[in-house]
Amino acid sequence: MKLLTRAGSFSRFYSLKVAPKVKPTAAPAGVALQPQDLEFTKLPNGLVIASMENYAPTSRIGLFIKAGSRYEDSNSLGTSHLLRLASSLTTKGASSFKITRGIEAVGGKLSVTSTRESMAYTVECLRDDIDVLMEFLLNVTTAPEFRPWEISALQSQLKVDKAVAFQNPQAHVIENLHAAAYKNALANPLYCPDFRIGKITSEELHFFVQNHFTSARMALIGLGVSHPVLKQVAEQFLNMRGGLGLSGAKAQYRGGEIREHNGDSLVHAALVAESATLGSTEANAFSVLQYVLGAGPHVKRGGNATSALYQAVAKGINQPFDVSAFNASYSDSGLFGIYTISQAAAAGDVIKAAYNQVKSIAQGSLSSTDVQAAKNKLKAGYLMLVESSEGFLDEIGSQALVAGSYVPPTTVLQQIDSVTDADVTKAAKKFVSGRKSMAASGNLGHTPFLDEL
Repeated sequence: MKLLTRAGSFSRFYSLKVAPKVKPTAAPAGVALQPQDLEFTKLPNGLVIASMENYAPTSRIGLFIKAGSRYEDSNSLGTSHLLRLASSLTTKGASSFKITRGIEAVGGKLSVTSTRESMAYTVECLRDDIDVLMEFLLNVTTAPEFRPWEISALQSQLKVDKAVAFQNPQAHVIENLHAAAYKNALANPLYCPDFRIGKITSEELHFFVQNHFTSARMALIGLGVSHPVLKQVAEQFLNMRGGLGLSGAKAQYRGGEIREHNGDSLVHAALVAESATLGSTEANAFSVLQYVLGAGPHVKRGGNATSALYQAVAKGINQPFDVSAFNASYSDSGLFGIYTISQAAAAGDVIKAAYNQVKSIAQGSLSSTDVQAAKNKLKAGYLMLVESSEGFLDEIGSQALVAGSYVPPTTVLQQIDSVTDADVTKAAKKFVSGRKSMAASGNLGHTPFLDEL
């Protein structure tokens, strides 16, 4: 799950006479430019640089930073949430007005996304103007001021942002699920807790940036830009803070349960166990298992009626419901399980039927045909993700932060194909035998407790 903010623009902080311009490469007359392969460089200070010159009319550059909510402590909860919203505030080189006005003037866009593990500052515009937005990107990430009066005025937006997100009950349940599953780190919320709203200071923001926005925790990724120029920019402007910064605690899975009885007619419930770390072979098996069970619809308001989970539950339920497999992998842990939505009276039956379906797979009721079909769906989903510039940039940035390297799509597809039937069955067994975590919201009168499953 990601938090997202878009700001209109940034005015210049670094002089164009100093910062190298990122301009399109001209082709000789009569010669067609062909997209180049991805170029990947890791500087001695730990900063990762990756780019692909695809000669598209628009360019996109993203600065990915290990600075998600998991790196907060009990005294700084909500800092990353406020930091995301503060992306359009005054910096050392531009007022908030100049920031907004500047990007609008060139028709560009700055977006800031946040997950539990990272933050990503991304700029996008016509490639003729990318040098301007590149300076804006450097300005907001390396020279924020966090003026106390601006930070104070922004705090009320935290509550609005959180309220909008929690209009979707699933967002709230997933937050509670992580709080129940972990003792620390990944238990930290994506959204600022109510008791912290109005109390986050500019000094706390400066401390967070100083200790997490370091070269060794960054990856600069570009599409539609020259790699030598991007490397020069990184060496010149992103070498301001060295060291590894504050690494944060390793996530400790504990298992637990959070129930919110609010009287809603629909019950949202998630039941999970610890799975596998991001990028591991075991994580691939859990991804295939997710598609064996049903990963949910890929089209907005689409159905999931053909999935194994849905069909298993539908045999005994006559009321409307929805069910899908839940899968989330992180750098040092992961969660896998089922997510159900049902009428309050049927909640217990839906959850138990879905859980029994996973049990049956763990006991061996899995055909090679089902596994191959799941692999095909997983590969199709992955290829559709990276076919867009936004998805491709996020994929490169995520890999660069976690592994310091990049695995191309061809290799990813081979890794998926290498997952065996036994690997998928083993993953199902790990979920069934593992210590469970559960979060539920709604009228919970008929929703079983964790120890009753």
